[in-house]
Amino acid sequence: MEQIVEWIRQPWPWYVAGPLIGLTVPALLIIGNKSFGISSSLRHVCAACMPANIPFFQYDWKKEIWNILFVVGIFLGGLIASLFLSNPDAIVIAASTQQDLSELGIADFNSLLPADIFSWANLFSLKGLFFFVIGGFLVGFGTRYAGGCTSGHAIMGISNLQWPSLLATIFFMAGGFVMTHLFLPLIMSWVGF
Repeated sequence: MEQIVEWIRQPWPWYVAGPLIGLTVPALLIIGNKSFGISSSLRHVCAACMPANIPFFQYDWKKEIWNILFVVGIFLGGLIASLFLSNPDAIVIAASTQQDLSELGIADFNSLLPADIFSWANLFSLKGLFFFVIGGFLVGFGTRYAGGCTSGHAIMGISNLQWPSLLATIFFMAGGFVMTHLFLPLIMSWVGF
C-alpha cells in the first residue's frame, strides 16, 4: 500500500496525465451525454441558492447536479492530495523562469503558488486587490464572455471540433501571453514589487 501512495505522490508524466484528462470527454459523452467544464457549476450553484426572476438562472439545475458534485470532488481531491499526498521534493522550476520571476520581485519558489503574491498577508493589500479581486473579476468576466472556461473549451470543445472553442482557446492563450509579458511587469512594479 505504501508503494502505491508513494507512486501517487510523484508527478505523473504527460503521457499518463494527458490521456487520462482526454478520456474524460468520451467517458462523459458515453455515460450521459454530458459536457466537461468547470465554470458552468457556478451557474448551477447560483440557480440553486438564489432562485430569482433572472432568466439566466431559470432552468432545472437539478439535472446538472453531477457537475456540482464533480467540482466538489475536484476540491476534495485537491485537499486530500495537499494534506496527505503532497510530494516532499522541491518544485522544479527552470532556471530561466526563476530568473524572470526574480526580476519581477518573486523570490519564493517553495510552493505551486508564489507566496510573494498569493498569501493571507496580501489579501487586503494593493497586491491582493489586483491579483485576487481584479484578477478574479477578469477571469469570471472572460469565462462568461467566452461562454465557458479553458477546460470546457480547450478539452471538451476542441475535441468535439467546435470552431468557437478553438477560437476561444487561441484567445485564452494569446491573452495569457500578453498579460505575462506586457501587463504583469507593469502591475508588479506598480503594486510595490
